[in-house]
Amino acid sequence: MVATTTLSPVMLRVAADISRLIRKFLMFAGLLAVLALVGAYSGHVDLLRTLQGFLPSDVAASEANLTLSEGDDALQATALDDAATISPRMHRALRYVSQRYRVSNEALRPIFATAQESARALGIDPLLIIAVIGIESGFNPFSQSVVGAQGLMQVMPRFHADKLPEDAGELPFFDPVTNVQVGARVLKESIRRNGGLVPGLQQFGGAINDPARRYSSKVLAERQRLEQAVQKMQKA
Repeated sequence: MVATTTLSPVMLRVAADISRLIRKFLMFAGLLAVLALVGAYSGHVDLLRTLQGFLPSDVAASEANLTLSEGDDALQATALDDAATISPRMHRALRYVSQRYRVSNEALRPIFATAQESARALGIDPLLIIAVIGIESGFNPFSQSVVGAQGLMQVMPRFHADKLPEDAGELPFFDPVTNVQVGARVLKESIRRNGGLVPGLQQFGGAINDPARRYSSKVLAERQRLEQAVQKMQKA
């Protein structure tokens, strides 16, 4: 007969709490390691600052304090510039996306600022870019498809490396700002080459031969939700 020991309910709860804390610590350590690796490879301060926003608030705050100690003035100036350049329409859309996708405002600001700047340069709706990001990656900058498309807008590196800026780092398509810059150009080219928004979206999504046009329908429905959220906030 094997002797058994029965723990009291209090001890069981304490053991469970300790186990949860250990798992949480290991998860956060892994996330911070990924942030450090990607930041080191890319060489862009914006990437590290953006990705910090995807961490839980307490961890992001402690990581931000370490980063700010090395470049406090530069980072704060950049954050203020991002906030200043986002239009009221895009700011309302940012708030909606933050709540829907559970991503911090700080992580979204450079993404929205880049989408707005790229859309202005290319002559397209910035909310269209935001809608594509939502459909393609759900605002996960580390997203990668089975065919190799990477980042927020799921850009194919082997087809669009020529569109990268000269100072792009080692992992440029995982840099949210670079990905949006390149992805917006690819989107604009697709619309121009195919003679319209719907066929352009279909080509961008790799579904040019789909007669049901399901990809473009999803993106346009997402843009409509964004626009409705913006209008609702404006009236509130």
